Amino acid sequence: MGVFKKLVGRRRGVDDLIFDTVNIILMLILIVIMLYPMLNTLAISFNVSTDSVRGGIHIWPREFTTFNYEHVFTEATILRAGLTSVLRTVIGTALGVFASAMVAYTISRPHFFMKKFVTLAFVLTMYMNAGLIPSYLLHRELGLVGSFWVYILPTLIGVFNIIIIRSFIEGLPETLFESARIDGAGEFTQFFKIALPLSLPVIATVSLFVAVAQWNQWFDVFIYNSSIPELSTLQYELMKVLSNSNAAYGSGAGAADQFARSASGQIETVTPQSVRAAMTIVVSVPIICVYPFLQKYFVKGLTIGGVKG
Repeated sequence: MGVFKKLVGRRRGVDDLIFDTVNIILMLILIVIMLYPMLNTLAISFNVSTDSVRGGIHIWPREFTTFNYEHVFTEATILRAGLTSVLRTVIGTALGVFASAMVAYTISRPHFFMKKFVTLAFVLTMYMNAGLIPSYLLHRELGLVGSFWVYILPTLIGVFNIIIIRSFIEGLPETLFESARIDGAGEFTQFFKIALPLSLPVIATVSLFVAVAQWNQWFDVFIYNSSIPELSTLQYELMKVLSNSNAAYGSGAGAADQFARSASGQIETVTPQSVRAAMTIVVSVPIICVYPFLQKYFVKGLTIGGVKG
């Protein structure tokens, strides 16, 4: 019997070792697959553009230069677009999360007599909408076309975010709210003093969702404000760079290269490929820097918020 237990223990030990080895190898492959495109783009953005055309650059620049970024940031539209992107992300996230949280709190209350009807009405909007042309006409009639607020107000309430926050609030002990009502607290007091502070994990999660969506959005700029350079965003500028690069390569135009003088005084050149890589890094880095600060709330907020439907 003792020999049998030793053999079983040895077998399980070998199986665990094989599983761990295969698991580690698969995870390393997955990491490489996810990181390589970003590292390759970063390497190209820091490489001399004429050398990048030769190919063969992987995760490290062959001839280092910062001229691609110098060229990008000398464009006045880029700095202005960056400011617009930051403003729409900050303002849109703050107002959107706050508005969604208030609606979520309202429909989470058991004594709200229109709870089921309002919830159903919100959910239906996730499956159907009026379409692009009616939406454009509505925004134009409301005076939003050609203004900064067209980026904020139409997406102020997110139904998916409401459902997540509502589910989280419904999981909070109802005795806390009952005690507050006995002490004379109104709905606003209960929301600001109880629901909101205890919902910080899910608020952080939803904030990440909204911030990423706001930062990455470019289509609304194209539809509503494409003729107003002052209201352009980084993502829209990146889209224009990509479109121009594809057009230049498609026509085989070597004239797409642009020559300029670098900060060191030397004449250097940029190509559509190098500008595209530099712009991609510029628009990606800010949101990547924000994510680690919210990561600790991310899984917890989704897990707790998804307990109830």
